[in-house]
Amino acid sequence: MTMTTGTTMATGTTMTAEPETSALLRLQSWFSPAFPIGGFSYSHGLEAALEAGWVEGLDDLVDWLAADLAEGTLRGEAVLFLRAHRETVAADWPALAETAELAAALRGSAELALESSQQGSAFLATLRAVWPAPALERLAALQREAGLPASLAVAAGTATAAHGIAEAAALACFLQGTLANLVSAALRLGLLGQTDGQRALAALEPAVGAAVAAALAADREDLGSAGLAVEIATLVHETQYSRLFRS
Repeated sequence: MTMTTGTTMATGTTMTAEPETSALLRLQSWFSPAFPIGGFSYSHGLEAALEAGWVEGLDDLVDWLAADLAEGTLRGEAVLFLRAHRETVAADWPALAETAELAAALRGSAELALESSQQGSAFLATLRAVWPAPALERLAALQREAGLPASLAVAAGTATAAHGIAEAAALACFLQGTLANLVSAALRLGLLGQTDGQRALAALEPAVGAAVAAALAADREDLGSAGLAVEIATLVHETQYSRLFRS
């Protein structure tokens, strides 16, 4: 068996994946918690929230993450993702450079900046090596020329657009992958067991849908965060005595 654009079977028949199948496979790969961007190293402030007693069980965790999607940093990430996606489709590179600059500026703490830039850099490097596309090279050049750090949301929005993946499906998978990473952090911190982790993800499905709809209707003026608890948690985490995560 050899691999071409599809799969060549022993009979010599070439099977090429439909575009929808290729998009689905890539979304599952890129936004899996196992994708090699170091996402397991970050808790997005959750470790400090648990230490402080702000999140104490399944219901608290669902409320915390749903609020972040609706009002906090994840809401901003969704808007940045869509801006990058649309600007890549339009080949509007000056606008994409501006979005990358906004992403670098809109960080409420040093830990959130590190979380986004480290994962964004690893995401972009992996895509350029394994799933290359001219738009990814353009984004890397824009960041290099402007001296900007990478942003996971911008890199992911650009990558999904570069590979022809529809914006709504791409954003939903990006947000779901982020939540899966944070639920995994909650499991490693001993807050939940495996089954309750899946209950949390199931309970958050409506919040993801609402976040996608809100981002699709948003514009530049909607960028920002009112979810101060997450940002405060990452600030507290900077001086937390004992910790497992980098944020």
